Amino acid sequence: MFPLVQRCCFHTPLQLRMLTVPRLPPYGRNKTTCSSLSLHHLQRGVHLISRSSSLNLASVYATKLRAFHTSLPSFKKKTPKESETKDLGKLQQSMELLKHAPKPAVYISLAGLIPFVSIPLAMVIQGTYYPQLAFAQFTYGAVTVSFLGGMRWGFALPENSPAKPDWLNLVNSTVPPLFAWQALAFKDITHGALMLIMALGIALHYDLSLLPTYPRWFKVLRVVGTLVMVLSLLATMAVKTSSE
Repeated sequence: MFPLVQRCCFHTPLQLRMLTVPRLPPYGRNKTTCSSLSLHHLQRGVHLISRSSSLNLASVYATKLRAFHTSLPSFKKKTPKESETKDLGKLQQSMELLKHAPKPAVYISLAGLIPFVSIPLAMVIQGTYYPQLAFAQFTYGAVTVSFLGGMRWGFALPENSPAKPDWLNLVNSTVPPLFAWQALAFKDITHGALMLIMALGIALHYDLSLLPTYPRWFKVLRVVGTLVMVLSLLATMAVKTSSE
């Protein structure tokens, strides 16, 4: 029986070999007792190794399950009430900025919008398109665009200004006047008005995001003024189209 036990020990793993090799009994004892002891240790070692391997496999499967486990994502949608309250909050902040703005700047800027609004309003009330009034609004828009471009020079020249008198500020300030000059070169007022709308958008983009910006209250005033001017030009174009 000892050669059989020795063969099993050599063909089993190291753990099984360590568990299954029993102490040899003293010489002269019963061979049946030796064989029964060796078989008992062999069965016990195989049972322990199979148990440990099953535990290891169970732990590996549990780890994989934990790795693949994902909880359902929670997508929190904004309710219309929340979006409305945020919009109202932004409007209130903008109005607060205008309240704390210098009064001459606010009043003069609002008064400068009167020629834009009054001309299409008068044509709508009369129900007739007047080319002379439309050209007057168009010319006033070109002058306003040139003023918005030249205002950058006055903002960049002081020593303590956040905008430096470099190529970026001074060259970009000449872009809106060039658009206004090109708009006056058009014979059709519709094409000229579209060119003016593009110039107003470029000037607003420069003042809000691209170049060093103005104070916050003036940015709000610029947005309001640009919207009123663009809507007035579109209204004049709509009156002209409807009268043709």
